Amino acid sequence: MSKEETAIFAGGCFWCMVQPFDSLPGIKKVVSGYTGGHTVNPTYEEVKSHTTGHTEAVKITFDPEVMSYKQLVQIYWQQTDPTDAMGQFQDRGDNYRPVIFVNSPEQRQIAEQSRKALAISEQFDKPIVTKVEDVAPFYPAEDYHQDFYQKNPDVFAQQEAGGREAFIKTHWEKEN
Repeated sequence: MSKEETAIFAGGCFWCMVQPFDSLPGIKKVVSGYTGGHTVNPTYEEVKSHTTGHTEAVKITFDPEVMSYKQLVQIYWQQTDPTDAMGQFQDRGDNYRPVIFVNSPEQRQIAEQSRKALAISEQFDKPIVTKVEDVAPFYPAEDYHQDFYQKNPDVFAQQEAGGREAFIKTHWEKEN
């Protein structure tokens, strides 16, 4: 029987954070949702209003014997601008801030070590500002947000064209 663990990452619009993880080996499920705030079971409109304290995020259920948490963190970095604390690309505001939400001391150690390694790599000419925070209650987003990139490929393509795709190509693909 396979094991199951979860990872929660925030990196701008959750629509853009599903696809990079969705079809990887060992990934069982990727759910778009909200976390890190003070409102119980918030709606998309409430989160967009910047009054809930929540961040759009994805909750990834994975088999650590197939895909390690460390590998997921590396993939996470390559989907974000870790130097932008108040949004990602065209998505601006605290609800789009980049955060790695950890749910164990082991996850914290991996995330912090990875963050430190990225900071000393000098890959970026600005400081790494992505936070590592303890997991908070995660609330799944409304159904129409789930698997958005598959259900709405044209809208998703416009979102990707908002700077994320070009940033990734410039800053990450040269590493691969």
